Amino acid sequence: MPQQIRLKDHEKDARLVRNRVVVGAVATVLLVAVLIARLYYLQIIQYDYHSTLSENNRVHVQPIPPTRGLIFDRNGVIVADNRPSFSLSMTRERAGNWQEVLDTIIEVLALTEDDRALFEKRMKQGRRPFEPVPILFELSEDQIARVAVNQFRLPGVEVVAQLVRHYPQGAHFAHSVGYVGRINEKELKTLDPVNYSGTHHIGKTGVERFYEDQLHGQVGYEEVETNARGRVLRVLKRTDPKPGKDIVLSLDIKLQEAAEQALGGRRGAIVALEPRTGEVLAMVSQPSFDPNLFVTGISFKAYAELRDSIDRPLFNRVLRGLYPPGSTIKPAVAIAGLDSGVVNASSRVFDPGYYQLPNYDHKYRNWNRSGDGWVDLDVAIMRSNDTYFYELAHKMGIDRLSAYLNKFGIGQKVSLDMFEESPGLMPSREWKRATRRQAWFPGETLILGIGQGYMQATPLQLAQATALIANKGKWNRPHLAKTIEGQPPVDENPMADILLRDGNDWARVTHGMEQVMHGARGTARKAALGSPYRIAGKSGTAQVVAIKQGEKYDRNKLQERHRDHALFVAFAPAEAPKIVVAVMVENGESGSGVAAPVVRQVMDAWLLDENGQLKPEFGPATATVAQETAP
Repeated sequence: MPQQIRLKDHEKDARLVRNRVVVGAVATVLLVAVLIARLYYLQIIQYDYHSTLSENNRVHVQPIPPTRGLIFDRNGVIVADNRPSFSLSMTRERAGNWQEVLDTIIEVLALTEDDRALFEKRMKQGRRPFEPVPILFELSEDQIARVAVNQFRLPGVEVVAQLVRHYPQGAHFAHSVGYVGRINEKELKTLDPVNYSGTHHIGKTGVERFYEDQLHGQVGYEEVETNARGRVLRVLKRTDPKPGKDIVLSLDIKLQEAAEQALGGRRGAIVALEPRTGEVLAMVSQPSFDPNLFVTGISFKAYAELRDSIDRPLFNRVLRGLYPPGSTIKPAVAIAGLDSGVVNASSRVFDPGYYQLPNYDHKYRNWNRSGDGWVDLDVAIMRSNDTYFYELAHKMGIDRLSAYLNKFGIGQKVSLDMFEESPGLMPSREWKRATRRQAWFPGETLILGIGQGYMQATPLQLAQATALIANKGKWNRPHLAKTIEGQPPVDENPMADILLRDGNDWARVTHGMEQVMHGARGTARKAALGSPYRIAGKSGTAQVVAIKQGEKYDRNKLQERHRDHALFVAFAPAEAPKIVVAVMVENGESGSGVAAPVVRQVMDAWLLDENGQLKPEFGPATATVAQETAP
């Protein structure tokens, strides 16, 4: 049967086409409307946001770290400056896989795996986003050239010129000026994130740390236009940083060198003060170290050598060394006895070579086992008679003795601007009860009277106690900064002056100290031979190990590091003091024989001219006789 042929319905096809055209047109209109709405949203409503985002991709604000203030000695000799150096830095956000970039750096510069470990450690330290991290300092010309040739392999890496701290005097001022080092994560949390933007170093010790706020300055900024790779194309705006303040120290480089030479390579400490002002003229802790090693990062091996050295070169003996003051404290004890009325200048004690408490068998020995016979205050200081001061301490009692010595700075920080200073220890009944849970015993008071027992002091505290005697009780806190941007430092917490009932007691004690140096039986008279000025001084020894009752000190039975420390304190000229010196020689044994000559050399370096005569500013020379008759 033949198939039926379907006739085409033109009207139906036309309706279908019209419907499709309408649907397509509506869809097109809707899509165009959505596009226009989106464009309106992006271009009009979010204009500010996207314009800022676009601008930030092109314009960056970069911090400009301030130039750190310079440090000079009192004569204008520079002791801490800034020198230009090229460093290699990396911005982690721009480096991509920064660990692979580190591998490339090691390859390009032919460095070691230890260097890579150090670089990785620096990259992992806390930092701010998009902040370049210095990973290698003091690049050589060859290293700079290698980085430039391989720049395409080192995204986010650039060579940066910057100023790096430098200490031209090396180890001379390591323990006073201190040094700067890289900011660690702990410090980063406490620093002002704005002012320290772009700054990678901060004062770690000494003057550098105490005066960090003044030395650092104020950060600056510049707006720069960059390309897609982060390379700076041009500077749009700049706000200059404010450099740190310059500091002039009271230290004198020539006196510092003379003091080091006088110490002769022995372990010990020397501090010299100007008593009228409290200025520190010299501050030596030996052995010392080169602070430049710490500025850009010291190697593990070099630091281990310093840290593990038996001579402890990193230890500041002037500020942190705690030693029994020995007989150097006797002048302060004498002042306490006179002012409290326990003794007077003519009070006498018979010395058979030892002292015994009533109803006790124990004998507290005088250093002179044969005894000095009848001893008054003047002779007791001149001969450093222990028996006299045992009796004096016993009469005073621990409460009054502790209170008076506190006035001299024993047991507390005395400096104005020395961050690392230890307060030392001035024991008392309350201290022993709190720390040892024991009562105070009478014998403990006796040995405190000669500077032994629990009492501990730093060489700086001994110098300050001596300066108070030279100043007749006037307190001037020791300080290292002479001026800061031309202005002297201000003591916002001054100590109370020591006011005595009889001001002549200062002269009485000073006379006894003069006899130590110039008296016929003075313990340090040899150190004053030929001096054109009069010296008031006091020797002392600090026990390192205890000696049993009845035994004598025998140096041959002790290891060198177990022998007594040698101490000496003095001021000169005695009638108008211009310098106070405290010396501690570790295991030197004899204060008079070892430490006193060191004091004399330091004083000569400060007071005498090239011809060995007293400088005009310190008064006319006075002929002195080394051997006088003690009163």
